[in-house]
Parts: sequence; structure tokens; C-alpha cells
Amino acid sequence: MSRRSRRLTVNSLARVEGEGALRVVVEDDKVTRAELNIYEPPRFFEAFLRGRAYTEPPDITARICGICPVAYQTSACNALEQLCGIRLDPPLAALRRLLYCGEWIASHALHIYLLHLPDFLGYPDAVALAADHRELVEHGLAVKKAGNSLLELLGGRSIHPINVRVGGFYAVPDRARFEPVAEQLRRARDYAVEAAEFAAGFEFPDLELDHDLLAVTAPDGYAIEDGTLRSNTGTSFTAADFGAHVVEGQVPHSTALHARLDGRRYLAGPLARYSLNSAHLSPPAREVAEAIGLRAQCRNPFRSILVRAVELVYAVDEALRIIGDYERPARPAVAARPRAGVGHGVSEAPRGVLYHRYETDDAGAVRAATIVPPTSQNQAAIEDDLRRVVEANLGLDDAALTHLCERTIRNYDPCISCSAHFLELDLVRR
Repeated sequence: MSRRSRRLTVNSLARVEGEGALRVVVEDDKVTRAELNIYEPPRFFEAFLRGRAYTEPPDITARICGICPVAYQTSACNALEQLCGIRLDPPLAALRRLLYCGEWIASHALHIYLLHLPDFLGYPDAVALAADHRELVEHGLAVKKAGNSLLELLGGRSIHPINVRVGGFYAVPDRARFEPVAEQLRRARDYAVEAAEFAAGFEFPDLELDHDLLAVTAPDGYAIEDGTLRSNTGTSFTAADFGAHVVEGQVPHSTALHARLDGRRYLAGPLARYSLNSAHLSPPAREVAEAIGLRAQCRNPFRSILVRAVELVYAVDEALRIIGDYERPARPAVAARPRAGVGHGVSEAPRGVLYHRYETDDAGAVRAATIVPPTSQNQAAIEDDLRRVVEANLGLDDAALTHLCERTIRNYDPCISCSAHFLELDLVRR
């Protein structure tokens, strides 16, 4: 290899969910190739949903991811409830949002404390971090446990909850059962604020995204479990029009599809959510954002740890608000009946927009299913950011530059397993 050519390769990425690799090729001080190789085998969820009853996708799709199963259940329920023509009673809608807050809390805590903090503090992993910063890691585990407790109370268990159904829940708890969880959440809120203030002292590499941004929005709050899709360019559309704006395509180096928004590369996830919805944060979360130097928008992916910390404060605060207003619903679910039709649903998984589409026959059997997860939507943006980061730091040696590339990928907390489940791959080798 000549001096004007460099190749960086990571065969297995650390501290991300799932299995993936990285390949970067530099020639004449230009990055000619930056590939996030998602090599997990396709998982075919859309295929084996066909023929299943319309009541089954929430339980089946939850198995796509052990970190954000509620996101899959919620988007599935949103699509199927639209198809069946039903709307949740307001108390049930509040409980669904509360369940989703539990997932945000658990997922953001996992990423911030155990996956992302080691990058900024110079440790190879969370175990090494805990040796020198035991209290910090213990606080992170306490925050995650608070989120898990919410998932267990409302979902029946913290991984792949079993209490979620089309129309609501199989059972709803008495008010008294929330008090122990509320106490955990109050401690978690203090820890989350401390984490945000601690992370604000880090030095962040300079990188400003020029991608389009896409997030779910709502007129009366920070969108989590449902809403209207909006981009920073002013485009707004419902879940039913998702396929008219977002088009997926295959790339040779990945078992995940790449998505384009109206033909352009785009980004979903915390930076997009915050930049489009920061005005709807709760007062405590806004105060934290201002205190740690976040403006109304954030386009530096290395500062995504700050945005997640603010969202963590928001999710805890929102969970406590919903618990404080809780009255046991009169019924655990709204009855749904099978019918032929097409339904579309979106929600905000911790990593970004998650879209589901289902088509059913008269008996309610699924004829077709489409699932578009956040990581496949973000993959093109991640690769473009890798290209820019490498070109701006060619003076680093290969080991340092490779480590910086890994940090760049971890900014997005990619859920690689989630993205590897499409139906066909036409791979041409030359």
C-alpha cells in the first residue's frame, strides 16, 4: 500500500447493539469509501408475520429488539388500531406513553453510562470505567433499574413485555403499585441531572451535520408514542404517507437497507427530535438544556450524549407527571375487531423514527408487513459523517483514527440487529 493510500478496518464494533463492522479507504487524502458493514443475517420478520392474526404483531415484533421492544409494540399497535378504526381511551393512551417513558429511561441510561461515557473518559469499556468511577456507574444502573421497573409494572417484564395488546393492555395496575416506582424515579431524576451536568464538561470534536432531520412531532408535547412526521425543511406528513416520502434501497455491503427522505440523506433520532421539538420539553428539562449549553437545535453528533441526557431528564419527569395524574382506567383495552384494510403507525424509538405498515384480510390475517427501523434510516448519514471525520483528521495514526471512527458510530447508538430483517439481497461480486 502506498503512502497515499490507507485502509482502516474494524471487524467487530464494540459497545453497540448487534454485530457490525467498519471499512474506510483513503486515497490521495480523500475518503473513497466509508462503509458501516451490517453483516448480521436478515431476520425476515416481515415475511413470517404474513398469515398471522392481526393481534399478534405487537408480541412478535417486540422480539426484534431486547433494548427497545416497546417501540416495536407501540408502532405495531398504532398501525393496527388505525386499521381497526379504534382510538385508545385517554387513560390508556397515558399508560402507553408511560410505558414508553420506561423504555426511553432504560435505553438512554444504558447508552449514556455504559456505552458512551467510556469514550469521553478514556476507558475501553464500562467495567474499566466502574473501577475508577464506581458511583457514576452505580447511578447509571439505578436509573436503568427505574426504567425497568416501569416496564415490569406495566408490561409484565422488562424485556419483550407481555401485557401490551392492540387496544391497550391485558391488565392495568392499581394506583398504589406506582409509589415504589415513583420513588425510584425521583432518585433517577437527580442522577440524570447530575449526568447531564457532568457530560457538559467534556471536550467535543467539531462536526456539524448537514443532513435533513426527521422526527415525530405533536402539538401538545415532546413526541414519543405517536404523532405527525416533520422534517427541518418544513415537510409534514402522517404515518400513512411515510412510504411516499421515505424510500429504502439496498447497498452491496450491508444486510440493512438504506433509506432516503424525498431523495435525500437524512437523520432520525435524538438530534432530530431535539432540534424539531425542544420547545415542547418540560420546564425542568429545558432548564437542564440551557444550563449545559444546548441551544434550540443541536447538530453535532458528538454532543448527542448531552441531548440524550436532557431526554432522560424529560422522560423521568414525564413519567412522574403521568403517575401523579393516574387514575385506574375503567377498562384495560378498547375492543378491536378484525377487518380488511391497511394501517400505518409510527413512534419514536430511542434511536429514532420507527414505522410499521400492515395489510390484513377480512378475517384479520396479515397479508403484508413493512417495518422501517431507525438504524437503516440513519446508516447513510453515519457513513457520510465517517467520511467527513476521517478527512478532517488524516494527521492521526491508524489506531487513533480507527478509534475516532468507532466513537463516531457510537454517537448514534445504532441498533444493528433491528435493521437486519429485510427480504431480499442481490449481491454482485466482481
